[in-house]
Amino acid sequence: MPSVAPDHEIVTNAAEVIDCEPDALAIDAVEAGIAAAHPETVLNETVSVDGTTLHIDDATYDLAGFEKIIVLGGGNAAGHVASVLESSLGEVIDDGVVVTDDPTETELIQTIEGSHPVPDERAHQGATAILERAEAADSETLVLAVITGGGSALLPAPAGDISLADLQTLTDKLLASGAAIDEINAVRKHISALKGGRLARAAAPATTVGLLFSDVAGDDPAVIASGPISPDPTTFADALGVLDAYDVDAPASVREHLRAGAAGDVAESPIADDMLFESVTVHILANGFTALSAAADVCKRAGLDPLILSSSVRGEAREAAKTHVAIVEEVFATGNPVEPPAAILSGGETTVTIRDEGAGGPNQEFALSAALELPEGVVVTSVDTDGIDGPTEYAGALVDETTATPATEARAALATNNVTPFLREHDELLITGPTGTNINDLRITLIPSGVLDC
Repeated sequence: MPSVAPDHEIVTNAAEVIDCEPDALAIDAVEAGIAAAHPETVLNETVSVDGTTLHIDDATYDLAGFEKIIVLGGGNAAGHVASVLESSLGEVIDDGVVVTDDPTETELIQTIEGSHPVPDERAHQGATAILERAEAADSETLVLAVITGGGSALLPAPAGDISLADLQTLTDKLLASGAAIDEINAVRKHISALKGGRLARAAAPATTVGLLFSDVAGDDPAVIASGPISPDPTTFADALGVLDAYDVDAPASVREHLRAGAAGDVAESPIADDMLFESVTVHILANGFTALSAAADVCKRAGLDPLILSSSVRGEAREAAKTHVAIVEEVFATGNPVEPPAAILSGGETTVTIRDEGAGGPNQEFALSAALELPEGVVVTSVDTDGIDGPTEYAGALVDETTATPATEARAALATNNVTPFLREHDELLITGPTGTNINDLRITLIPSGVLDC
């Protein structure tokens, strides 16, 4: 298994974690996946201007029909999207505001730095500025809506009497509850003045064109960043149901707002047949499969048979890891679903139900859980493509069967949600810093044809 790229520019501590050629190949594949879904790569392939014609994917928009063009939105990758749009569209852009935790230098579009995954006051001010510009738009305005993963946290605009502090408290509790992202976002959409299609409502009658980078399984625009420009199929009652199902102790202001909405005293999110969506178009420009395809190509060039298992894996991280290991065992036993040497790749978004006050993230828990059961010679890496796995400074981890030693301590780390110290001690954690990419998790399992000597 030769390494494809000796220089590792995205995983900054690659030299510390690479012990053998399979380790290097795993990191090569991760870096290729992250780079392929980066806004610069994606937008250079999908967005351009020819005279007064704007091309986005296969669609065209006549810019001559608009008096003003503005860029609004947010998410982990939004700053990079804004920067590339300025480079490609130039002075066609009149104004704009995006909120991100990974700011870039822009001139025409105001880039505001906020906090993720828990919103802060800076992001709140940015979201307020976005709403103000949206409400000022008219029928002769083209709104380019930049929607990327992380937008749910980076575009806080609490509704009603909900304070930012209450929103922060609720976010912490939801993230620790074990609820799936679509369930969490059902709540977020119903306590926001911007999410759940409300940004599109504020911008109407402007023409709104969404540039989306998906970080959710199934690429549902209503779920990505809690769907600021998309119809909302969920209700206030659904949001209350999520709180009850996961026993979330929500602040009183949140409960009161949701109950008022369920009683009909607060307007529901706009639904699919709302006339305002006739002027809204959505383009999903990158998703988990974008990264998986690029990573698979790296593995194929290295002589492995790659299998993309799924771009939509979800559920408890430690349990998903066991399923992946079971597939590895099947490969060794029967050559099904692929003959070794092989690579099994998956994406999606796993979750962690917090049981203790330890440090970690879903990708780290996936990796350590897998390491406890891995056959000899198999290498597994699992990363969050935005470079931040859970509330840690690490993107994820790279492991093999030797990582989980002693096994009793590895199991204790999982039991207490304290996997970061264990993996740090074994030099298995990966550091990227903010990558400018966010299409969720990327997992790569390398399966040799025989035992590999590292």
